[in-house]
Amino acid sequence: MIEPLRMSFEVGCGQAHAFDVWTNRIDLWWPADHTATGEDGLVVTLEPRVGGRIFQRDPAGVEIDWGEVTEFAPPDRLAYRWHPRRDRADATDVRIRFVPVEPGRTRVDIEHEGWERLGADGPVWRERNQQGWATLLPHFVSAASA
Repeated sequence: MIEPLRMSFEVGCGQAHAFDVWTNRIDLWWPADHTATGEDGLVVTLEPRVGGRIFQRDPAGVEIDWGEVTEFAPPDRLAYRWHPRRDRADATDVRIRFVPVEPGRTRVDIEHEGWERLGADGPVWRERNQQGWATLLPHFVSAASA
């Protein structure tokens, strides 16, 4: 078994707002360099329901699937199967909890696991994702706290 990635941080907003920014406003903060193609002008969408898709759409309307929502429990929890640039069979699992800390502050706990599904590539993809999360999350923190 490959150790899951675990991250925890706080944002300067309430729980419902943090959940909404992650789900319904994902396109406002998700950077182009964290997409499957890295192109400008993409729209990133998370369909807010169990079974909803997570995908990018380019200006010509071409869509690339990234994942599928497996749990949608606003404003507390969100989970999805995650497979950008990979086959669906190689999807890893992301679980996110939004925990109120005090009025106007929320702790976000993320667990990203399932690396063993990638076989020998699992440790490499875990490392890449650890770096990816480190450069992605400041965008979310900024958007949620604005």
